Amino acid sequence: MLALSIRQPYAELILRGIKTIEFRSRATKIIGQRFHIYAAKAKTRLPAWSDDVQVGTPPPWMIELAKQVKLIPPDADLATGVIVGTAVIERISQTHDGLWQWHLADVRRAKTLRKPRKQAQPVWFRPF
Repeated sequence: MLALSIRQPYAELILRGIKTIEFRSRATKIIGQRFHIYAAKAKTRLPAWSDDVQVGTPPPWMIELAKQVKLIPPDADLATGVIVGTAVIERISQTHDGLWQWHLADVRRAKTLRKPRKQAQPVWFRPF
């Protein structure tokens, strides 16, 4: 089974069912197949236009949302460098600006966190 690298806190938001679409610059042929969700070691990088936020922190709207609904405590230590769950890409679609939307379904949290035996890659890789 393939694994997809996703940075925190986005991996956690997918596991909680809040983030149901993964935006990518390319389409994928892995539709309808279960894949591992790998919480990347690196923290989230913000787009170049986000000058008001330090690199490595989630965007302000995400922090505010998490506080309002008390989903993720501000001091939460989210797992990185491990497989955190699995999901299926139900379908893909393209946005007007050229990005691809990977619509996620049947998301399952891993019962035990496992570190991949093989080197993680920026997108798809074989973890075991």
